[in-house]
Amino acid sequence: MKIVCAETVLLGETAFSTAGKTEIIPDREITHDDLLDADALIIRSKTKATEELLKGTPVKFVGTATAGTDHLDADWMQRRGIYSCAAPGCNANSVSEYVVAGLLTLGRRHGFDLEGKTIGVIGCGNVGSRVVKKCHALGMNVLRNDPPLAAVSSDPDFQSLETVLAESDIVTLHVPFIKEKPWPTERMADYLFFEQLKPGAIFINASRGSVCDYDALMDAKRGGAVSRTILDVWSPEPAFRNDILKMTDLASPHIAGHSYEGKINGTIDCYNELCNFFEISKDWNIAASLPEPEVPSLEVDCTARDDEEVLHAIIKAVYDIEEDDRLIREAAVHGEIDRARNFDALRKHYRMRREFNNTTLHLTGAGQELKRKLSCMGFVLAD
Repeated sequence: MKIVCAETVLLGETAFSTAGKTEIIPDREITHDDLLDADALIIRSKTKATEELLKGTPVKFVGTATAGTDHLDADWMQRRGIYSCAAPGCNANSVSEYVVAGLLTLGRRHGFDLEGKTIGVIGCGNVGSRVVKKCHALGMNVLRNDPPLAAVSSDPDFQSLETVLAESDIVTLHVPFIKEKPWPTERMADYLFFEQLKPGAIFINASRGSVCDYDALMDAKRGGAVSRTILDVWSPEPAFRNDILKMTDLASPHIAGHSYEGKINGTIDCYNELCNFFEISKDWNIAASLPEPEVPSLEVDCTARDDEEVLHAIIKAVYDIEEDDRLIREAAVHGEIDRARNFDALRKHYRMRREFNNTTLHLTGAGQELKRKLSCMGFVLAD
């Protein structure tokens, strides 16, 4: 069996070479000709699995090591008998950690606490539900909006979009990109969206660039409807707009879900699906492939320190979101082609970022409430 695997699939060669002959190709360079003798294709979001790429090839299996499926023509593949799969939820915890890191950073920069603030979470699936839990743990009031989920749920606490926008100090988007009715998300954050927003709100988009009208966001920022922004996704990508970057408080190159765990979970899901589909044994030793975390433990003196100050310091030591902001600003040269190339390079060569549960905390002078918050963030607390 031959497997073509995109270069950015974490440990792709290590994993899939246990299942068959594996050829690694840069994501945007995979062509129709590369698949003429392939049985399976493993990709991430930079590779578009379309009829043009797959028609007339012997490919029977397409797996994307990502939660999103915008880049898969799943309907066409289904009609042609090609099995396709994704990795829903693989990077959900990573994105929720990104949101917390961003909010704590803005709080330290601008002198506000998150506790007591109201956050509106739009989209409460794999990612949004984790954001909800972490924000509750931080003492925030959480309003949830998710019409598709509300339609099939008995939970009475889902709010209308209008209510969430009007009452939230912070609004964060965690929706998939959907064009079709009844609940399309394409450009859902439009001029009307920002007109309904509570004046001075913080706006976060770590879902899909195409769910936001960035011209409308710029107007909202200029007019004061939006005070601060955290943006991880862009439209277009990878040739992101410099004018949007300049007005953004914290920016990053679509890496909110790029923790090591977020990416390796996608590889694991695709590997298991491929082995099941082709009925072959699972011989990849996953545990032996995992590296040691860079910050396995931290000693922290919490005596007479504010909880959110400590939370920010600990999270910054494990994941410094301001480093991502610095790197994308350095990459924002004037030429569109260069910006796109730099954007892709930042994603391809993204540093190893381990999730919070890989770090054990040795705390001195910490109260029970701070310990509870840190535990809810995912950190391991030493006895």
